[in-house]
Amino acid sequence: MDLVFKALADGGRRQLLDALRERNGQTLTELCDQLTEMTRQGVTKHLRILEDAGLVVTVRRGRSKYHYLNPVPINEIAERWIGNYERDKLRALSALKAALEEK
Repeated sequence: MDLVFKALADGGRRQLLDALRERNGQTLTELCDQLTEMTRQGVTKHLRILEDAGLVVTVRRGRSKYHYLNPVPINEIAERWIGNYERDKLRALSALKAALEEK
């Protein structure tokens, strides 16, 4: 779980996870095209850290390597740290926020 927290601590890695959440199964080139503020080497380094934490899974198809988001470690954190303690309160706050934003 420490690797997951460390991986999520970086904004660039969170951007990569967001890009994969929006469209799963992207190549390194496709991810680099979206994250123009990062070098290709930087994206590769961040992807390796995300893979080590289990947040990204890769699949090779021919010469291409596709990256997929694995939400299981994030869900495990949510279950451990949020699920058992504050779920009802957070649901109430979320409902309140949604109601206030509608007005």
